[in-house]
Amino acid sequence: MCGIAGVLDPRGATSAEELAEQATSMATALAHRGPDDGNIWIDAVHGLGFGHRRLSVVGFGDVGAQPMMSHRRRFVLNFNGEIYNFRALGKRLQSAGVVLRGGSDTEVFLSAVETWGLDDALEAVEGMFAFGLWDRHRRQLHLGRDRFGEKPLYYGWIGRQFVFASELKALRCLSAFRPELDRGSVALFLRHNCVPAPRTIYRGISKLEPGELVSVSSEDGCGSTPRHRFYWSARRAVEQAMQEPLADGPDALADRVETVLGDAVEARMVADVPVGAFLSGGVDSSLIVALMQRSSDRPVRTFTIGFADAAFDESLDAKAVARHLGTDHTTLHVGDAEARAVIPSLAEIWDEPFGDCSQIPTLLVSRLARSDVTVSLSGDGGDELFAGYNRHAWLERLQRHARVVPWGVRQRVGTAMTKVSPAAVDRVARLSGLLPARFQVRNPSTKFAKVGQVLAADGAEAAYLALVSHWDDPGSVVRGAGVADSLASRPDTWPDLGGVTEQVLWLDLVGYLPDDILTKLDRAAMSCSLETRVPFLDRQVLDLAWRLPLSSKLHDGVTKQVLRTVLHRHVPAALVDRPKMGFGVPIGSWLRGPLRPWAEDLLARHRLERQGVLDPDPVRRAWDAHLGGRRDLGYALWDVLMLESWLDRWSPS
Repeated sequence: MCGIAGVLDPRGATSAEELAEQATSMATALAHRGPDDGNIWIDAVHGLGFGHRRLSVVGFGDVGAQPMMSHRRRFVLNFNGEIYNFRALGKRLQSAGVVLRGGSDTEVFLSAVETWGLDDALEAVEGMFAFGLWDRHRRQLHLGRDRFGEKPLYYGWIGRQFVFASELKALRCLSAFRPELDRGSVALFLRHNCVPAPRTIYRGISKLEPGELVSVSSEDGCGSTPRHRFYWSARRAVEQAMQEPLADGPDALADRVETVLGDAVEARMVADVPVGAFLSGGVDSSLIVALMQRSSDRPVRTFTIGFADAAFDESLDAKAVARHLGTDHTTLHVGDAEARAVIPSLAEIWDEPFGDCSQIPTLLVSRLARSDVTVSLSGDGGDELFAGYNRHAWLERLQRHARVVPWGVRQRVGTAMTKVSPAAVDRVARLSGLLPARFQVRNPSTKFAKVGQVLAADGAEAAYLALVSHWDDPGSVVRGAGVADSLASRPDTWPDLGGVTEQVLWLDLVGYLPDDILTKLDRAAMSCSLETRVPFLDRQVLDLAWRLPLSSKLHDGVTKQVLRTVLHRHVPAALVDRPKMGFGVPIGSWLRGPLRPWAEDLLARHRLERQGVLDPDPVRRAWDAHLGGRRDLGYALWDVLMLESWLDRWSPS
């Protein structure tokens, strides 16, 4: 895993010394992503500079050093990521007469590009990556991102140079950069708690979307629009998979899932450094660890963070799973004060506003794992592929039953539900402790309000937008935002996949997963030089998941049924079958308690007025309602607080 950056001056007017200085400073800003080595490559004649920081995982020493030139010296590659099938591809290349000097995954990918062409090489590789590829013959720069969006890449014109980098902080090293806040992106951030690709928080800077290629040439004029195309589309992959549905019985389907996912796990265990796994004790991470342990001849290293608040603590569940599987398990118990202590560093790590408060435990468990391993596998992606979120289980069912009630009545009832105090909901929810586990609900006040939003929505499309929105009308909160829409607010662009649940699964796969979940994972882990790998995000796993009948994922209200079936072959059901918790912190109570002085300062009316980005009135109303216990608006307020913290740290115009 690495950090990459580069500049291209189509005029060729930037000196070699200045290109070297720029590439070096940008790469230095990314040293946390690659602490083991750093190099630059300069082509001053054509105005190109590459900077690279390396985290050595596969292929130590000079054989994996970057930026790397191809054997016939046509291409230069600046690569971040891992190619999991590089050994098989290396054998294919060698059988075609290609001589590999060292056989690192970077060399294999570069040789594949030179031998087969970029498109065929991308079709052949299985991995996570972002790259800059310079074609010396055609004087073209190609930028690419992996299919699922595991690795980030930002790009744009700064002055007369086209630039790219793994993180925005590298772009700020360039003296010509004049950051300008994109207020439409601020509004999208308040809705989604992240800035959806291809937008970024800065005007004029974009980020690659999953499966996208962006190309510029030294012959292009300064400021010209780069050429965009997609070498892979999740939509096409899903639609093709659905054309070949599987009709096997439950056990045969589980066999297929275990085989395909097991292969993906084994491929992601290949490394020349210690490998471990995050273990929450939930279905996804427990299954990944079980398959790892099955393939390992020694105990797998597993890591869990425990919290003082029992409603957010999964450490005992994880410990029980680890004991059963025989892993070498480490639990770090942190108090609320220790968890809150990382808050001042969040704006530095996520150098674009990011408001998923599970960033805190993700950062803590990444730091814990990095003390013993260099690579950690994660269970992310299981929910999006196998229907693991509550909205997958009940959105379509609730919408179907609610249609018998006039919409006006549903709207009034739903709106009323969103205004019920958290304390009242919690009092009723305590009675659920007398019910079987499948009927119990964690974080009940938040979920109760979400059900109200669904009832009040006019149709499934509006219901989904309401479910994924922290601020329902962010344009009214951000001054000068204008119209800011995202994929979730454009149902006319959605594919017709046959049902509401299928559409929600697709939206989560192409939006929520890369923009929120994978952004959280990448920045948290790479901030402490930890590489994370996600076995669920494999083309074969995706293809199988979308060929499965929906009933194999959602069965009688139970989510991820087929994954549970596979997991129960390795772990007793009693250890893993419990209400979905999510990986979070008690942000609502923290804001009413120990974080209140900090929040009061950031949300002060005079401060918001002076800053001029947010309208103080809706922010203050939300703050007062939360403090008064009338509504639980912790997540929405956390977005504002993360924005304010980001503005303090990065202060764009």
